[in-house]
Amino acid sequence: MAATELADRLRAVIRDVPDFPREGVLFKDVTTLLGDAAAFRAAIDGLVEAHAGQAIDHVVGVESRGFILGGAVAYRLGAGFVPVRKPGKLPAERISVSYTLEYGESVLEIHTDAIRPGERVLVVDDLLATGGTAAATVELVQRLGGVVVGVAFLIELAFLDGARALGDLPRVALVRF
Repeated sequence: MAATELADRLRAVIRDVPDFPREGVLFKDVTTLLGDAAAFRAAIDGLVEAHAGQAIDHVVGVESRGFILGGAVAYRLGAGFVPVRKPGKLPAERISVSYTLEYGESVLEIHTDAIRPGERVLVVDDLLATGGTAAATVELVQRLGGVVVGVAFLIELAFLDGARALGDLPRVALVRF
């Protein structure tokens, strides 16, 4: 499926929710896409095709929709899956990073033994907005010695310029708003 055709197909099943999580925000809800078997398959195929042939040891998925997408992408790429979670959710030794997002501040954590130095990592999440969550995840991977080979998103809200927070990292977004 061509990139434009894929973007149109996915855009058609992403639900807009006005005034969520706060007044004035138009939330892009991907649960409708995830619930549509053909759209979900097309999205995973698109993310995988963008990284086919690359040596990827781990896919890191960001809580929580990044788990759904990242797990499927990791399976298809033959890579391991590593969750990045909110505080207090990981049971073993972990490192954390604080960061700013579009609605405030937050913290993310990763197990210290999840990624070994030199391992090649693809970061996957559902949405790139201001870039805070993605940049924080990249920082966690790099602090463990991992090499981030790219970041991949279902949606990019281009008007928020989140790509700037990711610098020169290779970036894929299947749908841009």
